[in-house]
Amino acid sequence: MKTKFILAISLMLCVLTVFAQKVENVHARLTTSESVIITYDLLYSDLTKEFTVELFVTTNNGQSYTPVTKNIEGETGENIKPGKNKTVTWYPFKNNPGYNVRNAQFKVIVSLAPKGMVFVKGGTFQMGSNNSDKNEPVHTVSVSDFYIGKYEVTQKQWQDIMGTNPSGLKGDNLPVERVSWNDIQEFLEKLNQKTGKNYRLPTEAEWEYAARGGSAGSPTTYAGSNTIDDVAWHDGNSKNKTHPVGQKQANELDIYDMAGNIREWCSDWYGSSYYSSSPVNNPQGPSSGSSRVFRGGSWSYDDSRCRVVFRNGYNPDVRSISIGFRLALSSK
Repeated sequence: MKTKFILAISLMLCVLTVFAQKVENVHARLTTSESVIITYDLLYSDLTKEFTVELFVTTNNGQSYTPVTKNIEGETGENIKPGKNKTVTWYPFKNNPGYNVRNAQFKVIVSLAPKGMVFVKGGTFQMGSNNSDKNEPVHTVSVSDFYIGKYEVTQKQWQDIMGTNPSGLKGDNLPVERVSWNDIQEFLEKLNQKTGKNYRLPTEAEWEYAARGGSAGSPTTYAGSNTIDDVAWHDGNSKNKTHPVGQKQANELDIYDMAGNIREWCSDWYGSSYYSSSPVNNPQGPSSGSSRVFRGGSWSYDDSRCRVVFRNGYNPDVRSISIGFRLALSSK
């Protein structure tokens, strides 16, 4: 039986080539101790450069991939330097004896981005829409390079930093909710102390630029598609609950759930008429206000409020079962 598992394990390789790194000789095998050993070569001209290596697995022929984050050790995660015969060991049966490893396929993603983040090349775009609400008029905006979370922050990530889980709908890989804008500032302070980085909330302009797919994006009603069910959990398909992050189709930048699952806080103060006076370069929102911006669709929203341009705001003390957030990080 184990021999069949070994023969059934296959590898799919996804390499981000923007930084000219290369992954070769990727192999996987199931050991007699029921661990899966994945080996790979990470090739790059500068041997001092550090990369983030992420491992994903699918057992449904690539219809959906799940990040491998538990019971894994070896050369994965952040700060991985180039070299040959890199080794990752995964124990899929440790907490799940019935796990079906038959026909498992693995995807190895290598990037300079911090783990769980996507690099967004800056650019100029037309923000807003003239075919929608009066607080969304089209205007020209330019944003600098930045990183943004591939997924909404999960309850496990929040629990690991804060020691508590305030969410109403519980699950490690569900997005954290019932967190106010002010709560998130405390989370960010603790996260940055732990990591030595400077994570933050995205600005509203960064959020919409990333949702549109950045410079590579094509005009779509929702983040990554004109068909809402492809990319979003909304009131028509959510069954009145949140869902694990990353289960719907990603947009052009490989970012998930921006059109629906939970709404997402941004850093800006909210101003209904701000677009009419917004600066072109890296707008930060009004200098003051009573509400903070939230963007994105929600499991409780109809399709009109899941559009990529939809915007609104809440008091920064508000906690809602349908609002969470994703991280951002400046590139310099």
